[in-house]
Amino acid sequence: MSPGETPPPAIQAHPLLKQWVRVGPGQQLTVFTGKVELGQGIATALVQIACDALGLAPAQVALVAGDTQLSPDEGYTAGSLSVQYGGAAVRWACAHAFALFRAEAARRWNVAPAQVHADAGCFRDAGGGLQTSYWALSDGVSLDVGILAPPPAHRRTETPYAGRSLPRLDFAAKLTGAAYLQDLVIPGMQHARMLRGRHPAQRLKSLPLAQLQALDGVAQVVRCGDFLALVGPHEGALVRALPKARKLLEFTDAPLPHASEDTVSLLQHMPSHAQRVHEEGSPAASRPTHTATYSRPYLAHASIGPSCAVADPRGDVLRVWSHTQGVFPLRGQIARALGRDAGTVEVIHAPGAGCYGHNGADDVAFDAAFLATRTGLPVRVQWMREDEMSVAPFGSASAVRLQAGLDDTGRIERWEMAVWSHTHMNRPGWGEGVNLLGAWALEPPQHPSVPRDMPLPMGGGHRNAIAIYDLPHQQVDHHFIAESPVRVSALRSLGSYANLFAIECFMDELAALRDEDPVAFRLRHLSDPRAREVLQAVADMAGWSQRTEAGSGSGLGIALGRYKNHAAYCAVVTQVSVEEKIRVEKAWVAVDAGAAINPDGLVNQIEGGLIQSLSWTLKESVTWDATGITSCDWDHYPILGFDEIPELAVHVIDRPHEPSLGVGEAAAGPAAASVANAVAHALGLRARDLPLTAERLAALISAG
Repeated sequence: MSPGETPPPAIQAHPLLKQWVRVGPGQQLTVFTGKVELGQGIATALVQIACDALGLAPAQVALVAGDTQLSPDEGYTAGSLSVQYGGAAVRWACAHAFALFRAEAARRWNVAPAQVHADAGCFRDAGGGLQTSYWALSDGVSLDVGILAPPPAHRRTETPYAGRSLPRLDFAAKLTGAAYLQDLVIPGMQHARMLRGRHPAQRLKSLPLAQLQALDGVAQVVRCGDFLALVGPHEGALVRALPKARKLLEFTDAPLPHASEDTVSLLQHMPSHAQRVHEEGSPAASRPTHTATYSRPYLAHASIGPSCAVADPRGDVLRVWSHTQGVFPLRGQIARALGRDAGTVEVIHAPGAGCYGHNGADDVAFDAAFLATRTGLPVRVQWMREDEMSVAPFGSASAVRLQAGLDDTGRIERWEMAVWSHTHMNRPGWGEGVNLLGAWALEPPQHPSVPRDMPLPMGGGHRNAIAIYDLPHQQVDHHFIAESPVRVSALRSLGSYANLFAIECFMDELAALRDEDPVAFRLRHLSDPRAREVLQAVADMAGWSQRTEAGSGSGLGIALGRYKNHAAYCAVVTQVSVEEKIRVEKAWVAVDAGAAINPDGLVNQIEGGLIQSLSWTLKESVTWDATGITSCDWDHYPILGFDEIPELAVHVIDRPHEPSLGVGEAAAGPAAASVANAVAHALGLRARDLPLTAERLAALISAG
């Protein structure tokens, strides 16, 4: 850290050392963070960062994450920002703590601080004759100090933990089932199941309360407006009562348009607000020589386990256990919807089924909080699969139109991109409203925020709409569609998935117009040395130079991206075989995320992101009819099976002296485009609309 370095944003918001580090019992230091473990390995990476800054071993660090009574408020754990920003805050705070304890040891020994070294929590003088520890020094060190100034520079460990594939610290509890929220039991706890339609806007037409109350296993029927739940002491009995209860209810029709697989037409016929969000250079006088339009449908999170929460109203504080990605925004919204002071609500993060984005975790937390408040008892609410797949937020559909012109040498001389999409961000705390499903059903109801999207450079629907390539002219228009037929919010990678899919498919199409190799065409338009390196690296890994002729039924496709234009670089090659359906046989990935704190964890994130992207690309799409969402189970919303996962090879270009870059969402867009490009190579036909199902493949072949 340099003398003029600016403190990370989270340090500026929480500038006292005691908010980040405390000396705990049992020969441990407690480190606090607002970033939570979602399965991405962030807890282990943050401990590694803390160990290097403090001169401790991993067993000497206790990490407290995502508790509104204890942790600093770092907003959402989202956007692939946890190591990049959360890690920077931990490093900054821990470096300050180390400097204070080292100075205290030096004072006691009457030596210069530079003569004091630390390892595994033990401070020693340069000669090795004196030693002490954090715990022995703690009575002489106050942590109630500001840390806005850069900490003194000092190398604290000879063999740093950062850069090593330390085993995941959360695995033991997860492998034994101890960690998961779904398994949490509180004495006196009741269970609850929600009664809703298959669309968030559907309302009850009638309510046979007496018949619901008479169902076996139902101790209470809780109703407020259209908020309706069954509560009872035994979960199994409630599950058996639920289908009987649903047969007794009738809901209004869902306000949905006619079902259509034509995403482009659906979106472009909705009212939208157009804005030019990026323009550089002047367009060439020539007309565009190629135009293409691409699309992705609405997508579900489709976590293996449905959302769950537990709330306990006993005592002065309402405690809510949730697998939310933002404990502080959720606390504020629950308090507002219940008419309570935020200080009387504690939200504690607990691991749930894997999800990167805004699923039902926040909604079910409100369900539990409301029911606990109403009954005066601890309540566990477990959504059913139908709830998860119908009323939780979906990822927004997108349509992307690209136009480009080539000069006589085959270089791109004009580039025009237009994106049609809804908001990709409607989490609790975003906007002026209350973004909780159950709160909208109350009487009187809370109201959601007016839809708006994140502006660039982060971007929502237009994230990664600015191409990474060297283009003398580039313009991007964003057609923001405020109203959506289904509930939408953040899904892993936001608009980046659709935009990189479109850009990288379009680059292949432009290369084909020139009968030029797709890698060579990209390299001709690419000066960023790190982007060039990942592209060349993945091409070499896949044996790109030996690629066969097109149209053989087997294909190789390549794609490149830099997530959000400022996070990790990622290039993907996929090998596909095409018969009745598309099968991805192998995928190669090269990634540059700067300094890799935990290389194995980084590879895990790339592999997981790529597999999820393949599932979106080949299979997934939300469907509906007049009665509501119809893709409510695995039969109607299939995901990639374990037997369909390709062989994976990931190469990490580690840059230990560069800042760490967000990596969790970097593979999504390149993976999709590489598959579509591989299919085009295999068939000689271009597919532009996702998902690439067997039905779409048959239609493509029939039309081609």
